[in-house]
Amino acid sequence: MRTGYSKLTGMRLPLVALMSSALLGACAAPQKPLYYWGSYQTQVYGYFTGKAGVEEQIQALEADKQKARAEGLPLPPGYQAFLGMLYGVNGQADLQVQGFEAEKAQFPEATVYVDFLLKNARK
Repeated sequence: MRTGYSKLTGMRLPLVALMSSALLGACAAPQKPLYYWGSYQTQVYGYFTGKAGVEEQIQALEADKQKARAEGLPLPPGYQAFLGMLYGVNGQADLQVQGFEAEKAQFPEATVYVDFLLKNARK
């Protein structure tokens, strides 16, 4: 009768070890996000719905940009181009071009599109 009990105990031990490692794994530190999004999506939505002024959006995005630097996280794709576009709408062509160039430097795969934007911005 004892052999049956030891077989059952032998099966429980790996199961307990597996469950405890799963629980400990769940307690691991969360992964650092790939990008710092801040209020980017909110600002894009606000721009297209007309719910926020351009100057207000520029200030929010610039503040988020500083927070991203402080946390050591890169800005997401489109962020700097959108900020550049806002500067263009605001009549600040030099900052518009600077935003487009920053987007192109961070995301070289966007070069063709950003060059198109730069070509139109310089007209």
